[in-house]
Amino acid sequence: MTRVRYFAAAAEAAGTDAEERAEGSLAELRAALVAQHPALADVLPRCAVMVDGVRSDDDRPLTGVELVDVLPPFAGG
Repeated sequence: MTRVRYFAAAAEAAGTDAEERAEGSLAELRAALVAQHPALADVLPRCAVMVDGVRSDDDRPLTGVELVDVLPPFAGG
């Protein structure tokens, strides 16, 4: 199982800060997250997704992955 952590607007859209998932690739995970949490459809495309600490693309397999972080754009200064 992969632990998915949500931050800021992504956590608000998902309605949770974290959950356990079993999808096999990042693309499958993104699709399943939007299906389960429809409010993520507007937020997720703008988010950086870190897989075990490394920014990753949708073709990334999740086999053996322990942690996925969903990070929306942050404003700061």
